[in-house]
This record gives sequence, structure tokens and C-alpha cells, in this order.
Amino acid sequence: MTAPNAAATLDPVALTAALIEAKSVTPARGGVFDVLEDMLLPMGFEVLRTIDGEEPDGPVENLLAIRRGPEGSRHFAFAGHLDVVPPGEGWSQDAFTATRKGDLLYGRGAVDMKGAIAAFVAAIADIPREAGTLSLIITGDEEGPAVHGTVAIMEHMAKAGIKPDLCLVGEPTSVNRLGDMMKIGRRGSVNIWITVPGVQGHVAYPHLADNPIPKLVRILARIDGICLDEGTDWFQPSNIEITDMAVGNQATNVIPSSAQARLSIRFNDLHSGEALAAMVTAIVHDEEPRAEIIAKISGEAFLTPPGDFSAMIADAIREVTGVEPELSTSGGTSDARFLTKIVPVVEFGLINATMHKLDEAVAVADLHELVEIYRRVVVAALG
Repeated sequence: MTAPNAAATLDPVALTAALIEAKSVTPARGGVFDVLEDMLLPMGFEVLRTIDGEEPDGPVENLLAIRRGPEGSRHFAFAGHLDVVPPGEGWSQDAFTATRKGDLLYGRGAVDMKGAIAAFVAAIADIPREAGTLSLIITGDEEGPAVHGTVAIMEHMAKAGIKPDLCLVGEPTSVNRLGDMMKIGRRGSVNIWITVPGVQGHVAYPHLADNPIPKLVRILARIDGICLDEGTDWFQPSNIEITDMAVGNQATNVIPSSAQARLSIRFNDLHSGEALAAMVTAIVHDEEPRAEIIAKISGEAFLTPPGDFSAMIADAIREVTGVEPELSTSGGTSDARFLTKIVPVVEFGLINATMHKLDEAVAVADLHELVEIYRRVVVAALG
């Protein structure tokens, strides 16, 4: 499908279909960025496309588009991702052929999140340059490692002196109806790998071996008994989950040489990833000083306190849909965790019921309403 001219058609359904049909399993490169660039250039945007990072987490294609308003005017940014998760087997139609059935448009990425990107493009098509500066921060790697995605774009922005006043991330935040939830923060995430060493030996001669499994069990029991907090006004309680245990011992009469476990911690703004990793390390080394711990912090918890920005979005949602949005910090991580370091961020987008599922679909009516919500937010933000 040829990419339509957003400025001419203002049709979010056609724009979404064009993006869906540009296959872009993470990490996305090439064609899908061509489609988006073709939409933005006729609207007067300068488009910077970069290839960032190297293996194993790269290379990644990213796009930064900006249309500058008068000097000193407000700058509103929209952020999102063009990469999608693999479609999987069992779709009712080809996952990368945008298919209209009744009131729904089907295709991988329809709600997560090509539909929101299309809606934003349609929403700003008639916003005059004199209103202010607009930019789109679009990565090809949000569903993957996210190491060289939005973070790399932020580095390019810093070098160019580009700093928005407000940023809306178009993740699918709605649950049952368009507009029933928006995100003003997210919990942080840290994954921790624990390896407890031992000495391999015959089970009949345990004095000649050192079994690592009882040590690992004691470690995990102590960790499992921790209550990190009871939650806060805006965040649910933090939680530690044991997500894997492995020994790999195929023999019944051998004491293994090592035992491994993996933890996933989702935490609120009472904690930091570094402090939580240090806490786990102290427990592990108390039981076994020789143990190895690897911690990877995916992102810190953040909160954009309720205020003018969230009220601006809530007002637009209420005016268009009649729905009163819930302000939430629930769910997993998003690239807002990076952007919050440089700009106030709120997330709002389509209904998330079918994201990452077979037959992902968006309601055509929701796309049109999202365009109007985004348009009102932009006008208010630049005003």
C-alpha cells in the first residue's frame, strides 16, 4: 500500500494500514521508516534517520522529525515505536496485510503502536507552523532490548540542542474503552541472575563435594520473604519474583557444580534499581561469598505528578469521548522511562486488549476519536 499524504487525507485508517503493511518485526529498519518519512515530509518536517549501535543489541534504526515554529514558541513532542513483536502462528489473515472487517482494522501493530502514530500524524496535519514546534521521536527498537532506541535519539537531540517542553507517548494505555486510562508514571524494573558455585561429586561421598543447591534455596527463601513496601499514593507495592531456577543435572548420583536462579523486581519510586541490586547481593554473599550476581536495570521508576499536563490530556479525553480517565502507573515498562529524564511525560493511546495477541485489531471509531484527542492536546500544549 502506498503511503498516503496525511496532510491531504487526514485519514488515520489509511495511515495505520500503510504502516501495518510495512513489515517491521523488532528491530525495525527500512521500509516502515520510509512510509512514515513520506507522510511527514509534505507537512514540512525535517527528518533525521539514524542507524545506532552494534551487535548484539544493534544496529537499530531511529527517526527524529521536527517542524520548528517561531523562535521561543512552545515545543510539543510525540514519542513511539514502529517495531512490533513477531506475529506468531494462527492469524485469521496475514498479519502484515491491513484488513478491514466491519468496524475493526486488523494487523500486527494496529494498537501497539502504529495506530497511535498514524493518529498523531493525522492530528497535526492542520496545525499551522506558527502554533509552535512539533517533533516525533520514533524508534525501531522498543519491543526488543531497547538499548540503542529512544536513548540514542535522546543523545542526537542533546547534540542538536533539541529539548521539548512536553512529551506524549502513544502507548496503548486504554483498557476497556478509549480514554479510560492514561499513564503518569511506571514502575522500575531490574533483573538479577544468581550463580552459586559448588564442588561436583558423588552423592555417596558428600564430604568430598559441596552441594550448591541448599545454599541457593536458603538465598531464595530469604529473598522471597522480603516485603519491599506497601505501595504509595500513585504506585502499587513493589514485588520480587523468582522467575527461573536451573541446575542442569542429568545424573541421579551426582552433586552438581553450580546452581542458578533469576529474579525480576518491579519497584516503585521508593527504591532504585542500584539499591535493590545491592540488597540482593548482600543476601547472596551472606550465604555464599563466592556467588556471582549480575544485575541489569531496565529502567527506574518515575512519576509525572498530576498537574496541568495530565489535566490537559484528561480534558481532551473527556470532551471527545465523555470518559473520565484514570491516572495510573500500572503495567510494564515503556520508553517513557528514558524520556522522563529530559521532559515531562504522559502516556495515552488505544485500547490494549489485543496488543501482542493473534488478530491484533483497532476499532476504526477509536482511531478517529484518538486523532481528535491528540489534536486538542497539541493545540492546548502549544497555546
